[in-house]
Amino acid sequence: MAASILTGILVFFLLEKLLLWRHSHDHEGDQLAAHAGHDHGRSGALIVVGDTIHNFLDGILIAAAFLQSTQLGIVTAMAIVAHEIPQEVGDFLILLNSGYSKAKAFLLNMLSSCATLVGGALGYYALQVIQGWTPVLLGIVAASMIYVAVADLIPGLHRRTSLRATLSQTILIALGIGSIALARALLEGLQ
Repeated sequence: MAASILTGILVFFLLEKLLLWRHSHDHEGDQLAAHAGHDHGRSGALIVVGDTIHNFLDGILIAAAFLQSTQLGIVTAMAIVAHEIPQEVGDFLILLNSGYSKAKAFLLNMLSSCATLVGGALGYYALQVIQGWTPVLLGIVAASMIYVAVADLIPGLHRRTSLRATLSQTILIALGIGSIALARALLEGLQ
């Protein structure tokens, strides 16, 4: 599993670099299009495609976790939901900025989110047949969460250095750890 975690971190790094490179090139084009008055929805279309693939993979990862244990499945699903809420809000705003109406942006976001269910169902049945993939996928789940923390969360926290910000960050981290401990205790109590 350690190899899949380390490989996953490297893959997520490279994917993000590719997306940043693509975004910076697209952004140059978007600036030209902005001068012309629109981007023809290109940014929004890329977001929908990328988010659909991301949600599909999230579904497979949740299924892999549930196949390992119900406790791990619930904790993984909770972590993915916590990660998805701000991401979906950001995607919605990108869709709005790409010229989509609120109704169409919401509908596209909802349809994209349904890929999680498809990935979960497919993963649940497929992974039962190929049980050997479960540890690898769990390693990828861990890698994705570690990468988000290392690449996005921790650097963002370090930008706010005031004592008040540090105190609130520490409290929020402790609440996150506490919520995981509480979820684990509740799940162990149910067994």
